[in-house]
Parts: sequence; C-alpha cells; structure tokens
Amino acid sequence: MSSLTRLLERVRACELCAASLPLGIRPIVQCHGAARILIAGQAPGAKVHQSGIPFDDASGDRLRLWLGVSRETFYDARKIALLPMGFCYPGTGASGDLPPRTECAPAWRSELLAHLKNLQLTLVIGQYAQAYHLPTAGDSVTAVVQSWRAHWPAVVPLPHPSPRNNRWLVQNPWFERELLPELQRRVAEVLH
Repeated sequence: MSSLTRLLERVRACELCAASLPLGIRPIVQCHGAARILIAGQAPGAKVHQSGIPFDDASGDRLRLWLGVSRETFYDARKIALLPMGFCYPGTGASGDLPPRTECAPAWRSELLAHLKNLQLTLVIGQYAQAYHLPTAGDSVTAVVQSWRAHWPAVVPLPHPSPRNNRWLVQNPWFERELLPELQRRVAEVLH
C-alpha cells in the first residue's frame, strides 16, 4: 500500500469537525500521484455529499464545460486531482453553502499536495482556494480572476462555477471570451 493510499484512508476517516457538520462526515476527494491538474475548490455541496462524487452537480457540469473535458477525463484521478479546501459538506447559511470548515486545510492539505509531484496546472476556484493558493493576489474574486495572466500558465484562478454565479458571468463577459479559450487550450496541452 502506497503512502498516498494510507494518507487518503486517514483523510476519509477524519472526524475533526464531525460535531459541526449537519449531514455528518463524508470527506470527498480525488487524488493520485500521477495527476497533472489540480482543481482546488471550496467544499462539497449537499448533492455531492449524497453521491460522494466531487462536482457531481450543476457546478461540475459547468466546470467540465469550462475545461473542455468529458466526465470520463474529469474523474480520472491519474489526470485530475480534486482537493477542495474543505472535504465535507459544511451546511447551508443565509446566502448559500457555508464556507469550508477551517480545520480541514491545515490538517491535510500540505501533506496531500506533497504527493502531487506531476502537477502542471492548478485551478483555484473561489475565494477560499484563492486565499490559500494565491494569498497575495487580491481581495475580491473578480480582481483575482482578472489577474489570471499574472499566474499563467501554472495557476489559473476561476470564479465558482455554481449557477448562483450566473450574474457574475453576465457582468464579466471577458471571462468567457478571453480566459476560457486559453484555459481549454492549456488543459488540452497538459492532458495530452
């Protein structure tokens, strides 16, 4: 058994914040040492908690469209690692899902990332992943995503692909016009 396999077993058995999770613990990650792309998201939603499959919802459909990849490619752990900032569904607040639990990233993130030695591209989705992976990039998600060229080609900041961000996409047409075609080319280059 590899050290990454043992680590993932420990992650999946984690109970650090069990008392604070409304639907209970269910760490959801996808990780393999051969992965070339890391997708650093926020935390699973309720639907993903139920299925146990990362991005198994409308956000995932949009994200796969943004990347120009099939479900088969997306769920190939040898190609794409899916490591949210929080591994369990945190619950719902007044304006959507709560932020990722703060216990998760310090407990597991650096140890998991150390196993991903073949990464060529990291996608940082939303404010919590951006704060961790690009701490000096800026305050707002819009400002960070607008600065995407500063991190290119190794890191690409993205807004969350949730349908809740439809308004953001309408207000920022440059995202689909300028960033997404370059992102799709880069993903294809890394995967092939």
